[in-house]
Amino acid sequence: MNITLARTRAVYDLSEVQGALDRSKGRSPELEAFYERMLDNGAERFVTTPSSTDALSPLMDECPNFDEVVGDLRRYVALANAGDGGVNVMPILLLGDPGVGKTHFAKRLARAMATECELISMNALSAGFVITGSSASWKGAKCGKVAERLVRGQYANPVVVLDEVEKASGSTQSDPLAALYQLLEPETSRAFRDEFIDVEIDASQIFWVLTANSTDGIPAPLLNRMAVYDVPAPTPEQAAGIAQRIYAGLVAELKLVKFVPELSSAVLDKLAGVSPRDMRKTLLDGLGYAAADGRDEVTGQDIRLKATPAKSRIGF
Repeated sequence: MNITLARTRAVYDLSEVQGALDRSKGRSPELEAFYERMLDNGAERFVTTPSSTDALSPLMDECPNFDEVVGDLRRYVALANAGDGGVNVMPILLLGDPGVGKTHFAKRLARAMATECELISMNALSAGFVITGSSASWKGAKCGKVAERLVRGQYANPVVVLDEVEKASGSTQSDPLAALYQLLEPETSRAFRDEFIDVEIDASQIFWVLTANSTDGIPAPLLNRMAVYDVPAPTPEQAAGIAQRIYAGLVAELKLVKFVPELSSAVLDKLAGVSPRDMRKTLLDGLGYAAADGRDEVTGQDIRLKATPAKSRIGF
């Protein structure tokens, strides 16, 4: 049996917030309102730790191609249970082709750790203020995603996912990756200062998960701050297990009580090359074809795979 152990940790100093509120009077109604929310919410947030490595078993079942990552996480959880300091995990970077399940894994990880998840899409992100906020002196200024999650959320250790981090771009003045040099270091992240608020925030308990298709575009000093994992596509056996779980979930979700409980080997063979990202849609379509034909079983003919468009040379 697994239960979640929780302690509390102050993520900011209430007296510092009160001082900042007093100094902000008349400057910005939005800033004053945010400080007041910080005071109303209090400074204490939960820090969660699974009481057993068994909490990660569903993660391994759902995402078997992430076995290397889960294996390391098991050791970190076991180490946390041996002491009293919580789960101490360095930021992780998940590398893999599109569709192998990186973002799904990160979201599912938050559930296994019994905490919240903040997903930030870095695709075409061109300004750092999305992460670190913008100065209250600017028109339309607001808090960044990190401080927003810690102030409004219940947990000091949310999983924060930076999706497709290699696609972020920006100028020298607004580099969206610049803030990560501070945030990914435990020592400096304890005194993180969002641009919008004049208060230090303890972001040291955040569980950082970055995803990318490759390391191209990710600065070496940033890579050095992370544990990097190459995530392979699922093997045929792993894909079969993923397909059976997705199918069982769809049958239960849609209350398809007359449908057979498992997929046939013929269907699993056709699904072997389908990415985890596309498998749910493919199976949902297959169930639809079977139901429309009055059948209670998905067959190979119901698994209709769409060909990937071939890249053509420009001008020919």
